[in-house]
Amino acid sequence: MIKRMFNSLILNDSRKIPPIGYGVFKIPNSDVKSLINDALGIGYRLIDTASIYGNEVGVGEALSETQFSREQLFITTKVWNNDQGWELTEKSCLASLSKLGLEYLDLVLIHWPVPSRGLFIDTWKCLIKLQSLGLIKSIGVSNFSQDLIEQLANETGVIPTVNQIELHPLLQQYDLVDFHNKYGICTQAWSPLGRGQLLIDDRIVDEANLYNVSPSKLILCWHMQRGIIPLPKSIHKSRMIDNFSSILTDLPIVDLSSLDNGTRFGPDPLDMQ
Repeated sequence: MIKRMFNSLILNDSRKIPPIGYGVFKIPNSDVKSLINDALGIGYRLIDTASIYGNEVGVGEALSETQFSREQLFITTKVWNNDQGWELTEKSCLASLSKLGLEYLDLVLIHWPVPSRGLFIDTWKCLIKLQSLGLIKSIGVSNFSQDLIEQLANETGVIPTVNQIELHPLLQQYDLVDFHNKYGICTQAWSPLGRGQLLIDDRIVDEANLYNVSPSKLILCWHMQRGIIPLPKSIHKSRMIDNFSSILTDLPIVDLSSLDNGTRFGPDPLDMQ
């Protein structure tokens, strides 16, 4: 099981990871630097980017100017589908290091499994090698099913530290989260607020009003009560502040199980090529 340590979680490789992150999906290079500066000033320490986002350079510029030490930060990036396979994965990770201006990456994920290409095992083996060289501290996956994670473990003996998946009150993924917990795999939630759609859902709004909190804070607390790390994205500082303050919000156990209906706001991993 994932264990809490102060405001952090402990991964299955014994490294600490912050309980909430700031996602930069679809934020252009021209804007991401100032937003990262805002996020770090608010208190975020986990920054989640990806090579396909096209903003690693801007993220790196913000990191190069921050007052916070490298050890205080947790930087995640991801290997895109077209970069799978040993050689291209290695090239992708080295490129990410260069763009981000870092000597090591805290976490690298395989962005999508794309099993039809048959390359995710070789990609995983490359990440294991780069980890052994100290270029990556922790390795994980994104959008992987239980079966595919078991394939990785059976082929290499290495279990991912993280599986980052679409997860929110309409898509609660209990079976997969239970599997993660059994093997100490940390669940991260992308689109934890349902791309903002859940913030105007009457059922969420009514529940939030009961506790006198914002809908976003209610949902993010629900995630963290389940031991899940949410990665909310916003370009509005006031919302970034509200989202981050959820780690300090003491709510009774929030039950949103009745909302689960399998709705996805992003691609189904089985359809992603």
